[in-house]
Amino acid sequence: MELQFDHRYIAGEGHLSGVTVLLLHGTGGDGDSLLQLGYTLAPGARLLSPTGKVVEGDARRFFRRLREGVFDQKDLMQRTEELATFVRDAAVAYDLDQRRIVAVGYSNGANIASSVMLRHPEILAGAVLFRPMVPFTPEPEKLLSGIPVLICAGDRDPLLPPGDTESLAAIFRSADADVTVHVASAGHELVMNDIVTARDWFARNFMSAA
Repeated sequence: MELQFDHRYIAGEGHLSGVTVLLLHGTGGDGDSLLQLGYTLAPGARLLSPTGKVVEGDARRFFRRLREGVFDQKDLMQRTEELATFVRDAAVAYDLDQRRIVAVGYSNGANIASSVMLRHPEILAGAVLFRPMVPFTPEPEKLLSGIPVLICAGDRDPLLPPGDTESLAAIFRSADADVTVHVASAGHELVMNDIVTARDWFARNFMSAA
């Protein structure tokens, strides 16, 4: 089966080998960018890390934006469908447990992870969203039924519109997700406190059931 994204796949081993971490990079990243983060958050898990198809200047992204903070909603919808199809196809190609695929996204990658989750609640078992924004306002019709979501924001993030973290958390809670919000003393960059919080979240939600 030919998969529709350039990507890295690393087989897991040990007690978390039944979990797959879907790594979604930020603007300017690629399939290698978040591999070390994946190793750190979920040691022994399988890692699936696609490279975004959209090119902005010399930088790769998962979907287009019209300007800083304003997303091309038509493109976001199309790219969300492409990524959802990729995850389904990769699950077949690599014999992944489709009930145990957890997204870890940063910035642009976090935004498309949110979009996949809200449009296709059956695709992911959970998500860590580093520095996300609200990708779109969904119709309140698809339930996430207790799926855990960790939102990691920075209190000095210059890219984050005021109130966006609270709005995104409210959107996920209205879909019945189990939402945890962590606000670090940071800007748009990740800090160690984000990593420790996300690692503990993984251990709490997925390690005992692996």
